[in-house]
Amino acid sequence: MTVTWEELGWERIATGVGRCRLPGWDCTAGLVVGEGRALLVDAGSSLAEGARLRLHAEELAGHRVTDLALTHPHFDHVLGAAAFAGAEVYAAVGAQNTPAQELLADAVRNGLDADTASEAADTLVRPRHLVCGEWTLDLGGGRQVLLANVGPGHTPHDLAVLVPAGPGSPEVVFCGDLVEESGEPQAGPDAVPSHWPAALDRLLALGGEDALYVPGHGAVVDAAFVRAQRDALAARFGVSP
Repeated sequence: MTVTWEELGWERIATGVGRCRLPGWDCTAGLVVGEGRALLVDAGSSLAEGARLRLHAEELAGHRVTDLALTHPHFDHVLGAAAFAGAEVYAAVGAQNTPAQELLADAVRNGLDADTASEAADTLVRPRHLVCGEWTLDLGGGRQVLLANVGPGHTPHDLAVLVPAGPGSPEVVFCGDLVEESGEPQAGPDAVPSHWPAALDRLLALGGEDALYVPGHGAVVDAAFVRAQRDALAARFGVSP
């Protein structure tokens, strides 16, 4: 029997494209299904969370997850990556240099169990494919996605994933934490506030006015929301238009 997105607690956004909101930090993970290949966007905050994501994603795709894109190197998005053994891992160039101990400390500081965080940090998977500009990934069956290094902004190494429109389906942009809907965008010590509004301009240029934008935390939004958040960030950080 074919399982549906909704039965597994996922939100179907477009044909073969969906996402789920993970418990704890309301972090988004996305899935793009091709023919014989499947791309997961972000891996969750622990090995157990990554394993659940993989199980659900492979049930929905009908085959294994072959590719994993990490939108930025924060613990709630990357510590589950070791659960995707054999997958090709992509990230913005520079993300591979984030120290495991830094991720571990941040995870524990934010409430993740120390043993759980340590296990994930000890098995941390480094991205093999580093995106400097743009990278077109062929998932088969005529489906291609674009990985775009649009940062710096939320971090020095922000990657977006554009899924082009298909028949009856809009374009979808997975934004990572460059966009947040469930709260004010978080600017930690590794944020680059002076460049963040420009990163959102690049997101808008990628997706256009009719795209659906999937934030790192919160509900799916439209271009108007992204533009308003861009303006709010520019005002917050004193960045000129």
